[in-house]
Amino acid sequence: MSEEHKEQIEFAEATVKDLFSKIGILHSIEKHNEGQETWISVKTDDHVFGIDIQKNIVAVNTVLRRIFEKKFGDDSTRILIDINDFQKKHIEEIKDMARMHAQRVRYFKKEIEMPKMNAYERRLVHTVLQEYPDIKTESSGEGFERRVVVKPVSLG
Repeated sequence: MSEEHKEQIEFAEATVKDLFSKIGILHSIEKHNEGQETWISVKTDDHVFGIDIQKNIVAVNTVLRRIFEKKFGDDSTRILIDINDFQKKHIEEIKDMARMHAQRVRYFKKEIEMPKMNAYERRLVHTVLQEYPDIKTESSGEGFERRVVVKPVSLG
């Protein structure tokens, strides 16, 4: 890990601690690396995040990304914030859904269109289904209506 990468992770951790402290939320923080991404996991019993946790996580990640871009430029390390493991569970649900759709495509020999997803979620699906040589994926639609289509290879 480069010194610049370490500096960015330490900065992110300090920024998250400061952000949560300033808004008065009791929390603990753990960090770990997964491939090219560094996760900062926040654990809290505060119910502020329970109302609409996904929007709150997106907001925290957006604020952190903006702070990072100002300090480090666009080439900063990919750091993701998770609150009470919500993101990790959501990612596993998307991966499981992708695998389930792949099995259906194999069985019925017919393409299946998945629900609309953001770019990160679509990338997860494409990556997970690369493991299936008899399945191919492509994105279709525009803007917020973009989704992944899962197809058997034989349909081209």
